[in-house]
Amino acid sequence: MKTAVLYILISVLGGGIGQILLKQGMSSMGPLTLEVGQMGAILWRMGTNLYVLGGLVIYGASTVFWLSALSRVDLSFAYPFVSLSYVVMLIAAWQIFQEDISALRLLGTMVVGLGVLLVARG
Repeated sequence: MKTAVLYILISVLGGGIGQILLKQGMSSMGPLTLEVGQMGAILWRMGTNLYVLGGLVIYGASTVFWLSALSRVDLSFAYPFVSLSYVVMLIAAWQIFQEDISALRLLGTMVVGLGVLLVARG
């Protein structure tokens, strides 16, 4: 069980890091509009952006840890831990992207974290 929890936490952290890199890469491109005639060019820009590529690789690697965890524990135990990504993303948004975090958003994220704690102890 301890190994599964470790795998889950690595997966959540890796997924969070991957999302941060994806956000950084997409922010550097500016707002994109998905138009059929422009899809090739847009996909090329995404596929050649090092942040996007790095984010996808790390996100993919975190999936391997997730799958390994699922081979060890029930989905109903493992899946609530994914909610920890909300906590990771809130901190990253505040620290890395200087986003304003409202008290209500902070409270909601704390409630999610408490829920994960309850599932882990049960």
